[in-house]
Amino acid sequence: MKIIVSSCLLGNAVRYDGTYYLNKHPLLELFKQEGQIIVFCPEVEGGLPIPRDPAEIDQGDGKDVRNNAASVLSNKGDVLTSFFIEGTSKLEAICRSEKIGLAILKDRSPSCGVHEIYDGTFRGKTKPGMGVAAALLKSLQIPLFSETEIQEAYEYWKTLDASKLS
Repeated sequence: MKIIVSSCLLGNAVRYDGTYYLNKHPLLELFKQEGQIIVFCPEVEGGLPIPRDPAEIDQGDGKDVRNNAASVLSNKGDVLTSFFIEGTSKLEAICRSEKIGLAILKDRSPSCGVHEIYDGTFRGKTKPGMGVAAALLKSLQIPLFSETEIQEAYEYWKTLDASKLS
């Protein structure tokens, strides 16, 4: 089984501001050495450039965006929803072609937020909810973990396929 990991967590400069969130957690390195990781950035795969304007979900969360009940907006007011939907469509295709055991995603992202996302005001405030890609993965019943839950992801992974990690 494979693991979806947010590209920015592995040192790829794909975040909106052209930076990354490098997480040198030894378990991520183990997953990488085992060849278990599929690196993915829904925003870039959806066609957004690097760098790009910050984006937040307005009036809802990723599930609402997927149900056409909310939008993803840039800090300049541009509607970016179609890029986020396109990125998650590509992610869904990967999930359908690969056996995905879990996902480790960057929390607070409008794409990858697992437990919380920014609240849509561009004031640095968060609210409970999932990003668009996280909501897709949850709908596919793929267990989700944030970058602060890598140990938990590993413990879960061991229950799925302990032979690959021994």
